[in-house]
Amino acid sequence: MKTRFLIPALVAAALATGCAGPTAVRGGPGTENPNLDEAAMSTGLDRKDLEYLMQQNVEKLMASRAWAEFRNERKAPVLAIWPIRNDTTEHIENQLNTLLATLESQMVESGDVAVVSRERQREMAEEVGLQNTNGVYDPSTVARLSKQVGARYFLTGKVQAVDERMEGERRVQYTLTMQLIEVDTSMIKFQNTAARTKAIVR
Repeated sequence: MKTRFLIPALVAAALATGCAGPTAVRGGPGTENPNLDEAAMSTGLDRKDLEYLMQQNVEKLMASRAWAEFRNERKAPVLAIWPIRNDTTEHIENQLNTLLATLESQMVESGDVAVVSRERQREMAEEVGLQNTNGVYDPSTVARLSKQVGARYFLTGKVQAVDERMEGERRVQYTLTMQLIEVDTSMIKFQNTAARTKAIVR
């Protein structure tokens, strides 16, 4: 009888001491793990990589001749921000949408352009049957929709990757290219490519 009660007690004690499972931790500024986001977990694109690529492009855009012209205009030109095309094998659509929300905020806060609501653009795309299709990446379609929402310019881009492997090592070179295009002329007013490399080495 005693043995029947003793075994479950021993198992419970073992679980409570040496067999504890993974522990959840909180990271980032203001926590006990401020550098948690710094380490790379894989060769895949993570939030930190995408933020870096986007910020590099935004800084170049705001230092460009095209942006200087915007600042000199009496009335802020209207800008539409369209989705960033994912030409990689990474499933980063949600991260890209989050980045676009941040980009939208930066453009609005600059005061140099008037930004068309991305929600309104999404509604327009759905009205012409472009939800969940590659149509939102077709330049002529994007130009037409941008004109319909009153934009003089639209901003878009694409993420690409080159994957190299050799003797157990792997290197992936990611790029984010951003373009600012004039709606009426289809002229590229600004273009820049930012790069980030991730690798697994022995």
